[in-house]
Amino acid sequence: MRSAHPIARRVAVVSAAVLVALAAGCSRSADHVGPGTAPATSAQAATASQDKLVSRLGDLSAFRNIASDVATIVDNGDLPAAKARIKDLEVSWDSAEAGLKPRAADDWHVLDKAIDKALAALRADTPNQQDCKAAIGNLVKTFDTLQGKV
Repeated sequence: MRSAHPIARRVAVVSAAVLVALAAGCSRSADHVGPGTAPATSAQAATASQDKLVSRLGDLSAFRNIASDVATIVDNGDLPAAKARIKDLEVSWDSAEAGLKPRAADDWHVLDKAIDKALAALRADTPNQQDCKAAIGNLVKTFDTLQGKV
């Protein structure tokens, strides 16, 4: 008869790996200076801030990337594909609401309204490319404004 120890070990290893992954995801940002860490130089900090500007809502780059994809698809005239792609933005935005909205409710509402307008333009009974382009352009500009790029 086999003992349960090999199974218990596997469960323990997998559980430990999951806990480490969760702890890493919840840890403080890399720019935090704590005991035993050296502060970043001003040149490093300036480079980092230029590479990745973060709004009060946090890092919106994943959402903005989807909006940028949609803008490209609209520019190419494929409104059905743009409608399908913007669904990805809607789903990811809605699933992140609980974590984002408490950080900066006013900014969240501004961005949510811009997303809603883009969704409405692409989901119209007969979507118009110019209306879609304007709504998506406004959405991308809203992301950029909130991230301090404009």
